[in-house]
Amino acid sequence: MCGIVGIVGLEDRALIRKMADVVSHRGPDDRGYYVDKDISFGHRRLSIIDLSEKGRQPMHNEDGSIVVVYNGEIYNYLELKERLSKRHKFYSNTDTEVIVHAYEEYGENCVNHFRGMFAFAVWDKKKKRLFLARDRLGIKPLYYAIIGKAFVFASEIKSILQYGISREVDLTALSDYFTLRFVNGPRTMFKGIQKLQPGHYLIFEGNKIYIRKYWNLGFETEVHSQKYYIKNFLQLMEESVRMRLMSDVPLGAYISGGIDSGTVTYFMSKLMKEPVKTFSVGFGLEEHKDELEHAAKIAEHFKTEHKELIVKPNAAKILPQVVWHFDEPVADPAAIPTYMLSELAKKKVTVVLTGEGGDELFAGYEQYRIIKAGKKLRFVPGFLRSRIPSIVKKIPSQYLNKFFKYSESLGEKGMERFNYFLNSLNNNIENYLNLVAIFDENEKEELLCKKEKIDVDFSALYPRRDWLSGLLEFETKIELPDNLLMKVDKMTMAHAVEARVPFLDHKLVEFSATIPPRLKLRGFNEKYILRRAMKDKLPKRIVTRKKERFFVPIDIWFTKDLKEMALNVLNEGSIRREGLLKYSYVEKIFNNYKKSRLYYARQLWSLLNFEIWHKLYIERGFIYNPSLKRLI
Repeated sequence: MCGIVGIVGLEDRALIRKMADVVSHRGPDDRGYYVDKDISFGHRRLSIIDLSEKGRQPMHNEDGSIVVVYNGEIYNYLELKERLSKRHKFYSNTDTEVIVHAYEEYGENCVNHFRGMFAFAVWDKKKKRLFLARDRLGIKPLYYAIIGKAFVFASEIKSILQYGISREVDLTALSDYFTLRFVNGPRTMFKGIQKLQPGHYLIFEGNKIYIRKYWNLGFETEVHSQKYYIKNFLQLMEESVRMRLMSDVPLGAYISGGIDSGTVTYFMSKLMKEPVKTFSVGFGLEEHKDELEHAAKIAEHFKTEHKELIVKPNAAKILPQVVWHFDEPVADPAAIPTYMLSELAKKKVTVVLTGEGGDELFAGYEQYRIIKAGKKLRFVPGFLRSRIPSIVKKIPSQYLNKFFKYSESLGEKGMERFNYFLNSLNNNIENYLNLVAIFDENEKEELLCKKEKIDVDFSALYPRRDWLSGLLEFETKIELPDNLLMKVDKMTMAHAVEARVPFLDHKLVEFSATIPPRLKLRGFNEKYILRRAMKDKLPKRIVTRKKERFFVPIDIWFTKDLKEMALNVLNEGSIRREGLLKYSYVEKIFNNYKKSRLYYARQLWSLLNFEIWHKLYIERGFIYNPSLKRLI
């Protein structure tokens, strides 16, 4: 795992060193550079496989005509190396060198031979061609920009900013962000800086950019027995975990107490000779029940070496550090505990396996149940449907919370949004957004000085097939790479920890897409087929308990330590000076917070993340020093 940077159109060792050094947290173990006519490559290394100097990057082929910088892991590299060694000479034991020779052998088609997570750049000296590629699911990030006559790329945006580029907010990205709480690729919050999309490669040759999609996830269900799906899932999952245990450094797992991380821990315990090192996080609040108890049950069951971390409300003071590592605002509150847990884990391990992806593969989120319930209400006459919100208000919270744990905390605004949801049952896109959007379109009119039309590919949600498959496809392609995987990568790599995600092995993902929706969401029971597969392998209480989204208690934090930060950062003078947001809506949130605590907490968190980002990256009113871990 590493940080990669590069420039085509300029040879500048001092600049490429500066670009690499700003992401030294991604690779504190080693560094390397390649500078030639019109090309500069830089690399920061986190040593995982072949810890010797032979693993140093940039790496080249026998005659030096092919040079690569690479971030990630190719899990089938030994198999590929055996095949390629018949025609090519290897001088290291790394997976990096396999990329070099696979490109020589297969050209752009090399990506189809790789099984793993990756973002890499190949310089073909003879053809004067740059080849960039990103893994199928978007586990590893990769950014690029055209600056003058130069093509610049990097693992993180902050490296591109070292080159010198006009720092402007992309207003369409801003609109997307306040809807989704993240910026949907290929855009970033910086105008002129792009993400290479998952499952794509890019060629820069003759001052022209060519982008191609090399992998696409289709949801074409097959008809087989339940036993067939269980058998194949268990085989693919075990194979995926086994491949991700490939390491020359200590590894462990993050466990939340749910079935996804429990499944990963089961297979790790089965395949490893020594006890698994596991790490969990909680919040220590009486009014907010976390999952430490359930995580401890998994740890006890598999006799792991277990460590727990309690995140206090004052932990929000590290938010500027978190925002700095993200490069652009990503308003997922789980970034705070992930960042802190990675700092703890680094004391024991360098690699962690996580359960990300299980919810997208097997329909684990509460919105799937709610949308399904809504589908059943479509044929209820409108005048009866309009009475549902008033009926729901009268249901005691202890019963309502069984369907959605935090329904009571959403308050008046949550009930208003629920009403919008009921009135949009015949429009899949509006219906989905009324459920998940942080700010709806009317609220964005009130908030944004200039509201741009949202630019997100919603085609998977069109009513052309089973609605659940469309929803799973949308969240796998949109939310997963730009929110959840971005969070995991940036927060773990902030402490030089490599995160691996066994559920997102592309062969397992492709298989899961063939499983009929009825075996994923059975009635209102989510992850049905996964639970059936794991029923004799995990503690019964873990298999049978309902999915509970990992909620960070920001609604409580905003009544305590986080309140002062929010008032200071979201001040009227600062917001008016930026000219992007209207302070009147921010004031409205502060004035009505108690009426809809959780609803407004999500909006405040999105605003706070954006404002801190703007001060760090656009205004540059203060600078984050990663070595000191504080603002200066």
